[in-house]
Amino acid sequence: MKTNIFSDESKLNYDYLEAVKDPDFKKLVARIKASDDLAKKYTSKIQNCVNELKTCSKCKGLSECKNTCPGLVLYPRVDGNMITFEYHECKYLKELNEQKRKEASSTAFFYNEPIQIKNASMGEIDLTDKNRLQTIKWIKDFYKKYNKDKHQKGLYLHGSFGSGKTYILAALLNELAKNGATTVIMYYPQLLRTLKESFNKSDNESYDEMINKFMTADIILFDDIGAENLTAWSRDEVLGTILQYRMEENLPTFFTSNLNIEELEAHLAETKQSVDIVKAKRIIERIKSLTEDIELISKNRRV
Repeated sequence: MKTNIFSDESKLNYDYLEAVKDPDFKKLVARIKASDDLAKKYTSKIQNCVNELKTCSKCKGLSECKNTCPGLVLYPRVDGNMITFEYHECKYLKELNEQKRKEASSTAFFYNEPIQIKNASMGEIDLTDKNRLQTIKWIKDFYKKYNKDKHQKGLYLHGSFGSGKTYILAALLNELAKNGATTVIMYYPQLLRTLKESFNKSDNESYDEMINKFMTADIILFDDIGAENLTAWSRDEVLGTILQYRMEENLPTFFTSNLNIEELEAHLAETKQSVDIVKAKRIIERIKSLTEDIELISKNRRV
């Protein structure tokens, strides 16, 4: 019976010392600012990233892509005391998605009753309620600046039930869609149901296609976040994935909620199976990075 002459620690050291002989491996570790001790724990995964990046450097188009996920390249990112690995679009997939956005410059809806929201217009917003003036001024400023700066922060708009939060932000997105922006307005609890259904229905738009749409849309509105039945999947795999991409690409992202940001954090921490404060905080930090925060307390317009 052969004995392993390497301890786990010495094998890690050996594999890492072999890997850093590759200049590309060494450059990638330096680029993500990972310490040797941290990078050592992820040697094989970082090597996978290096191999995919090398493949990309020689690629001449999506039809020739040899990576595990065509059009995407695996990339590492230091996240506290660990390294996470995320897929980034290659330049060819970015060009393709940009072309698709130009061809489909309209608002996509994931909503049970989108008629009022679909027809929302900035010209029809009620200006008589003083409680709404801060929000209205904010969206007008965003609209004026958007053509010059398409990477502005969005808005986390929270407050009383029926105060018109969704209508105001939908009006902004609809106007921007008329000017060529690709926008998505989703009722977040319904979106999660739609995504679950996509696993079992072959004639529906696929899960990956929908997630890609939400990640890459010019502007997106998560309506009524905090009203969903939270699961680890909806928080980490759906919301976390979309927000991470949009944060990295500086894409305007909007939210409406009846919860303020502290209440939303508490909601995101607790699923039926467990309580995870750390993962909730990560989502909240992404939301804070993507948005400014305004409270809208007004009369209920639904009664």
